[in-house]
Amino acid sequence: MDKVAQGKLGVLFTSDGFRLDVVEGELCEEAAAAQSAFEQDRYRALYYLGFAPAAPWFYPSLHFLHAVCEAFFRELTSMPELELARDDVEVVLEPDVANRLLGQRPFGLGSEHVDASWLQTLFTRLNELFVEEIAAWSGTVELYFTERTQQLRVPERIFFHLVENRKDEECPFAFMATYATYAEDGSSKTVRHLPLRYALTEYRDDQKKLLELLGCLGRAAAKSALISELVEDGELFSALRFTVGEAYTFLREMPLYEEAGIYCRIPNWYKGNRSKVQLGVSAGEKPPSRLGVDVLVGLCPRLAVDGVELTRAEVAELLAQTEGLALLKGKWVEVDHSRLQALLDRYDEAQGGVVTLLDALRGTHSLAVEEDAEDEDWGTSNGEWLRSLRDRMQRPQSMEPPELPGSFVATLRHYQQNGYAWLDYVTALGFGACLADDMGLGKTVQVIAYLEHLRTCAAGAEAVGSAALAASAKAAPTDSSAVATPAMRALLVVPASLLGNWQQELARFAPDMPYQVLHGRPGRVLEEEFDETAFLTITSYAMAAKLACVQGRFWDAMVLDEAQAIKNPAAKQTRAIKQIESRCRIAMTGTPIENDLSNLWSLFDFLNSGLLGTKTEFATFSRGLATRPRGYARLRDIVSPFILRRLKTDKSIVGDLPSKNEIDLHVTLSKKQVVLYRKVTAELARAIEEAQGIARSGLVLTTIMKLKQICNHPSQYLGDEAFAKKDSGKFALLEELCGTIYAKRERVLVFTQFKEMCGPLDDFLAELFGRRGLVVHGSVAPKRRTALVARFQDEDDYVPYMVLSLKAGGTGLNLTAANHVIHFDRWWNPAVENQATDRAFRLGQSRDVMVYKLMADDTIEGRIAQIIADKSKLADDVIGGGASSGESWITKLDNDELMNLIRLD
Repeated sequence: MDKVAQGKLGVLFTSDGFRLDVVEGELCEEAAAAQSAFEQDRYRALYYLGFAPAAPWFYPSLHFLHAVCEAFFRELTSMPELELARDDVEVVLEPDVANRLLGQRPFGLGSEHVDASWLQTLFTRLNELFVEEIAAWSGTVELYFTERTQQLRVPERIFFHLVENRKDEECPFAFMATYATYAEDGSSKTVRHLPLRYALTEYRDDQKKLLELLGCLGRAAAKSALISELVEDGELFSALRFTVGEAYTFLREMPLYEEAGIYCRIPNWYKGNRSKVQLGVSAGEKPPSRLGVDVLVGLCPRLAVDGVELTRAEVAELLAQTEGLALLKGKWVEVDHSRLQALLDRYDEAQGGVVTLLDALRGTHSLAVEEDAEDEDWGTSNGEWLRSLRDRMQRPQSMEPPELPGSFVATLRHYQQNGYAWLDYVTALGFGACLADDMGLGKTVQVIAYLEHLRTCAAGAEAVGSAALAASAKAAPTDSSAVATPAMRALLVVPASLLGNWQQELARFAPDMPYQVLHGRPGRVLEEEFDETAFLTITSYAMAAKLACVQGRFWDAMVLDEAQAIKNPAAKQTRAIKQIESRCRIAMTGTPIENDLSNLWSLFDFLNSGLLGTKTEFATFSRGLATRPRGYARLRDIVSPFILRRLKTDKSIVGDLPSKNEIDLHVTLSKKQVVLYRKVTAELARAIEEAQGIARSGLVLTTIMKLKQICNHPSQYLGDEAFAKKDSGKFALLEELCGTIYAKRERVLVFTQFKEMCGPLDDFLAELFGRRGLVVHGSVAPKRRTALVARFQDEDDYVPYMVLSLKAGGTGLNLTAANHVIHFDRWWNPAVENQATDRAFRLGQSRDVMVYKLMADDTIEGRIAQIIADKSKLADDVIGGGASSGESWITKLDNDELMNLIRLD
């Protein structure tokens, strides 16, 4: 396929339906036409798409919607009264259909919204479109479908019924053919089903209609000796007694009858595999003697039919009977000699078998697509102990959290306590854990609580440390390549842009925790400065991949923040991070990790290597999901115990959250920013000694402006057009924030006090989001602003961001489509910032709003923010002057006070 045809079209699932979401790549002509149709009327576009086969340009989310649409049409066209009822039909989603579809639900944006109620709502929308179309259609329903697809066939009006009648030992089944017809019911008509013999009376004066009705019987008789004989003898028009053999023949031939257009109603026990003997192999009925991913757990095979357990001897007895149906323990069982022998062979193989705990949790075999991947004759399950273990891992709310150490300075919300307990419990088993809470739910504070718990347990000289490490079956390596010391050590790897923020959070929540930061100096210097006694080592991904003092040590705990940094399994940095040895591993990510299955594999290759098989096995499995979508349920079942993801939309969570969550994010300056900042402050220190009065005030204000520009980006200060990401700590942090925002297709407002920063921010954000957003500043005319706001607020047109200058966009605009606000630089008057924030946090906002305030660490930005936060007298001077006071108060400081305020530590 050429490059032009490689783009894919996907959707974003929402609480009340779905929205179009074009995935990266250039769309082929057919996909582009579909995109246009979805933009005009997404439900009608889906309705028509359901008539066509699945296309290569379907993203998994669109594949799923197509499958739902196909299921709707199957249910619709299985109604024998459809031709009569026409626009008076209502397709109800049956529980078994809903369960089948939910099992095919892909990993994707908003997939948490998809449940049985969501599916029924979509069925209802599709039903309304069919009713609308068929009401305006003058031809038959069959012709309506024939003109649109060759894959759907409207059933005839004839039913075949097979029911049990165990009172008759000789013929324990009864058969009847019926047909659908209208019955006058007052002023309306209702569809009812009558024995087929009544059709001979109803249509005695209209042979043409009678022949049309009975035409399907001729098609069935041409392929079935049983039906042919019943038609020829005329017995088909009467209720009949069926022997076991006749009933079995009927059941086996049922696909032929349905192909002829005859709908069959049969006993539930024959639907699916419930009439077949099946083999179930459970793993972990009893707890092992120790815990750990490599510990062996026993296998226990069981034979059963429709939930009733059978002995091996009973199944062996079935082999001696004639093939067909046999009554065993009150259940009709299908006797297939080759099948039963294969099950007994597998039963014998499983007796006394063992698998590792890791294999048991993934279903005792890999996810690789095998020839019998769809075989339902046998399956694996969790034994009593393993089932209770999995249930506990998936219900952190049932756990009793370990007591928080007194040195931890915070009060955890109820769901954060659950997360803290879950981290301790899962790592206790020797497993890696992924904390994937939504943005703003406090992943950092939960992990700090866990780390402080580890540290204080170790300080208390307990056996190994916390319950997590004491129960872990992993042992430190004994080879000379890894150096272990008695002291407990933890490694925290974060994006470089978040180093300052983690330091601030540690100082806030765990002030007694000794830590070191390995970053910002040459590698040889960092190696020499490495502190063996520090409990926590914090470093960036780039440094962790290089430093021998990190790579060559065994760590008691290893934490990755923004773990999507290792999403590419082939990247050199990813491979280096995975080589670091540790006893327990934790990954933190606010990005939905399920958006790309290769990313999911890479994450779990770090957390619990082998759980999802090899990279090749998983790639083969992923490719097969288009034709075997039930694999999504299997994959979700495997990974769910190791992922804890809570959403702000969850009612049990949202009630415990503020509707506006303000977060100060501390930015580490780049090397270029540090050099320029020190240069400017040094120049001020020399010049201020000589300056007096107005000249001094002008010098101070000019310097402050320069420093704020440097904190934003060196290119703003230098006046060049480069604006490289690597040169600005704020740009790097903005990338981290917006990556998560885009992953959920949410919207963000980015405020800056500098008009000249609007363009560079727009360019940078357009690259991050893969599409251009909107910009509002003082030069944008009021009429134009109104149009931009209307476009931003349009739900069906995803505009990911709006960049606003603080003065032009800080008041008067209603921008509730955004639920994220980023203050790129600080206006030192909280009232002004709050006015800007209220563009999103106002009447009409239905979601919690996340507000991020970026400030450069150890600079004038960070210090004034701290002054305001401390509510000191100086803060009163800042705020008291009102919005127009600017930075004039700073000019009143003496030289020492001024330099202490602006000097870079």
